[in-house]
Amino acid sequence: MKLGFSLALAAAAMLALGSASAQQPIVIKFSHVVALDTPKGKGAEYFKKLAEERTKGRVKVEVYPNSQLYKDGEEMEALQLGSVQMLAPSVAKFGPLGVREFEVFDLPYIFATYADLHKVTDGPVGKLLFQKLESKGIVGLAFWDNGFKDFSANKALKLPGDAKGLKMRIQSSNVLEAEIRALNGLPQKMAFSEVYQGLQTGVVDGTENPPSNFYTQKMHEVQKYLTMTDHGVIEYAVIVNKKFWDGLPADIRATLEGAMKDATKFADDIAKKENDDALEAVKKSGKTQVIVLSADEKAAWKKALVVVHQEQESRIGKDIIQAVYKETGFKP
Repeated sequence: MKLGFSLALAAAAMLALGSASAQQPIVIKFSHVVALDTPKGKGAEYFKKLAEERTKGRVKVEVYPNSQLYKDGEEMEALQLGSVQMLAPSVAKFGPLGVREFEVFDLPYIFATYADLHKVTDGPVGKLLFQKLESKGIVGLAFWDNGFKDFSANKALKLPGDAKGLKMRIQSSNVLEAEIRALNGLPQKMAFSEVYQGLQTGVVDGTENPPSNFYTQKMHEVQKYLTMTDHGVIEYAVIVNKKFWDGLPADIRATLEGAMKDATKFADDIAKKENDDALEAVKKSGKTQVIVLSADEKAAWKKALVVVHQEQESRIGKDIIQAVYKETGFKP
């Protein structure tokens, strides 16, 4: 009887061992809306590489670029429902969720340099912002740069008044809507995946993008002018479903945090270079004329747009705006 019981135990142990060895890897579906050859696209692929190598195959990261799974306006709900585990949306996406403090990143001319931007994203303000996502079932892992935005149109935009009456595509952000209205333009909220067609068909007259997005989405084929306003940033936040993240084994979570830290440095390091290279490619294409502003012209754009800061205090929160001012030394 004892021998039979021992054999049964041994068989059960062997079965458990076999099950463990055949255990399926933890799958992370990482969805984003831009092309593979953008800073975010390359950052996502680098995270995949590091995560799979460092967990020795215990984690498998499936990257879905170019809105393959969900459109620009649908992916946040998919994350909250757990249909995807990881996203890297523009921080403008958190305003519609009710976390309006993130819209501080949409304020025009609030960041003069990447160094100013990183004082915020890598510092206490960035940590405070991520804490505000947890009640929405989201954990913030990192901020990724995409670069400074420039206005494009089929009309030369040299001074703020040149944008009057133009239908300008924006992300879904009330702050960006106020920005376009400050120029007497007509803001048009539109999913990123639809912008090329919108420009091609005249549904919108222009847009705002870092050069890398402008070039990789072939907007230079349907826009005659690109004005180097550098008036704002597109900043991404790499986020993960909180229930999924909290349920990971502690050692896996720690390994993924390390992989994300290194992927963030990689993505940020290439962001400026990618934008510089894309701008050169736009120039070489001969399809879009690049307008470089004089100091006086740029000052005119800044004067026209910084009024949005005070207008949006009640929406974003005066405290968070002042905290960014303190970190960057910005003076309105």
